[in-house]
Amino acid sequence: MTPTQLRAFAAVVRLGSVKQAAAELSVSESAVSLLVGQLRKELGDQLFTRTAAGLAFTPGGLRLASRAGELLGLQHRTVLEVSQAGRGRRLLRVAASSLFAEHAAPGLIKLFADRADDLDVELSVSNPKHFNTLLVSRAADVAIGPQPGTVEPAVVCKPFMNYKLVVVVGADHPFAKGVAHAHQLRDQIWLLGPSGATEGGTVWKLLRRLGVPEEHQQIFQSHAAALEEAKRSKGVAVALASAVAQDVTSGYLVRLNGPQLQADAVWCTLTLAARDTPPVAAELTRFVATPRAIQAMLRGAGVNVGHFKPSIHITLWS
Repeated sequence: MTPTQLRAFAAVVRLGSVKQAAAELSVSESAVSLLVGQLRKELGDQLFTRTAAGLAFTPGGLRLASRAGELLGLQHRTVLEVSQAGRGRRLLRVAASSLFAEHAAPGLIKLFADRADDLDVELSVSNPKHFNTLLVSRAADVAIGPQPGTVEPAVVCKPFMNYKLVVVVGADHPFAKGVAHAHQLRDQIWLLGPSGATEGGTVWKLLRRLGVPEEHQQIFQSHAAALEEAKRSKGVAVALASAVAQDVTSGYLVRLNGPQLQADAVWCTLTLAARDTPPVAAELTRFVATPRAIQAMLRGAGVNVGHFKPSIHITLWS
């Protein structure tokens, strides 16, 4: 099997069409069919057949489909490792939820990367429900954020730090001087960072619990931007308690109290099983639980951009 053959088959599996796979790969349909035909001959399996309802995969085709992404990801990882080793560098690819990436990752990565001069860190923002896929396909070495709804058997999930979400308003907001009832909160404009658009996430669950309609939710490019609007008393915001502690103490923001106005959750690290995890990823999973790392995440220290290669990738709505 060659990577080109696997790439063609993986595209057919993902898109459910030879025609669409050819368009994505910028080759002809006959070229995709030829590559799949070579796989069929080598493996002695039809892999899939065309039916009126679409493609129907054989048991062997389904097994190959589950392995193709993993094999391609491992190839990509190997190319990166060889390239980095040739220059005396190591690369750690971290996938993180938007809330963790904005508020906790900078302090953690700065402290971790400062410990080794040969380490580059690539940070990408991903929906936690994609963590399993990113790890199994070797597109990421470690994922950090809330635990996904399901964790694949090949993935190890380790909780390491509790966090709290709170609801805040600006000092001039009407709710800052009184008690806000649930029906009043539902009628407010809610100022949210990217995590507000993550279905199934902690922020999403809090909004669902309060019954806040979607038309009253404004999603900003960052959580910091949403909080700046909240300071101007433009609406209600959901924030990481540690991130707004100083603004609450200074009086720029006021925390609203109530049984439904906070949410407790846990940050976790997710990696593949020990034998499949790069040593530097395993080192990070141990490091995050240390007192120094916890303090760095709570402080949110800035990051020297030189430690990132390539620059941080932010993918909103992923």
